[in-house]
Amino acid sequence: MDELRETIVADAGTYLALGGLIVGLIFGFIVQRTNFCAMGSISDILSFGDYRRFRSWLLAAATAIIGAQILQMVGIVDLGQSMYLNANFNWLGNVVGGLLFGIGMVFAGGCTSRNLVRAGGGDIRSVFVLMIVGLFAYMTIGGIIGPVRAELQTATQIDLGGFGFDSQSMGAMIGKAAGQEQALGSWIAALAIAGIMVLYCFKDASFRKSPSHLVAGLGIGLCIVAGWAVTGFAFDEFADQPQNPISLTYVRPAGDTLEYLRRFTADMVPGFAVTSVFGALAGAFLAAITAGKFQLTTFADTGDTLRNMGGAMLMGIGGVMALGCTIGQAVTGLSTLAVGSLVTFAALIVGGIIGVKALERVLMMG
Repeated sequence: MDELRETIVADAGTYLALGGLIVGLIFGFIVQRTNFCAMGSISDILSFGDYRRFRSWLLAAATAIIGAQILQMVGIVDLGQSMYLNANFNWLGNVVGGLLFGIGMVFAGGCTSRNLVRAGGGDIRSVFVLMIVGLFAYMTIGGIIGPVRAELQTATQIDLGGFGFDSQSMGAMIGKAAGQEQALGSWIAALAIAGIMVLYCFKDASFRKSPSHLVAGLGIGLCIVAGWAVTGFAFDEFADQPQNPISLTYVRPAGDTLEYLRRFTADMVPGFAVTSVFGALAGAFLAAITAGKFQLTTFADTGDTLRNMGGAMLMGIGGVMALGCTIGQAVTGLSTLAVGSLVTFAALIVGGIIGVKALERVLMMG
């Protein structure tokens, strides 16, 4: 394994770019073919009492949790180097960001990853949404919204170091409370959380008998695991600019992709995040073309345009505040066992419910 890592690190840029492209392509293909959608899962529950797509989302998270912990155990990735396990618990960002993103994804017809897949299938509205998400993500990171976000985060974040924790890993917390090492605590947390999710998913007969929902959950979860493996192998703490391990997430990468297209001649080899965006678009396009479902569509009217714009703005702002989205936090982040990811997951669901109810009122008034 050490020789493989050395080979990869020697040309990490190319490896990360190719890895992101392949993982993103598989992700986009699966989402397009199975109709996986976090926002749609909430709408299904509220409108039809159908929990199958929601169970797919949970199965993806459970798969990612177990897979990521296995990678950590065998030394392929150090999850402690990821952005999710910072010792500063940004609870306000997790809650408010998750709520804003959840509301926004409803008005934009889906989360960022879903809009990527829709764009690959010919939906011009989603191209417009993704551009606005990327713009507002960058505005929130270091642009005009950035100072307000930073002030709020600094004023409200909790330094877990003061409580004796060097990260917000639930595994570390359980291990410390039980007087055991973090590795054991991580496995206790992983098996408990993933186990509950899997039991909830498979207790439903209609879910067990639905191949598309099973493939969506397992396939997307494994894509997250593959992303951790790709970036874990390429991590070099002695590099001039170490690229910390990450897996699929699509809010900031939407902005990174716009920036890459703008500055292509300055850095022709894109990173994992950018190529995963291109990969998702390509995978969705391939799935739509081969299924005969590729079709160019656009906004229905002015109201539709404004709703999508507003939703995209909220997703860009909320996704940065929460450090991720329905994939980036609720699956990728949760696979690290970060407390903030669990809080964001809950906030996304609440935000989605609020968004569905609000959109129903808007449409009735219109």
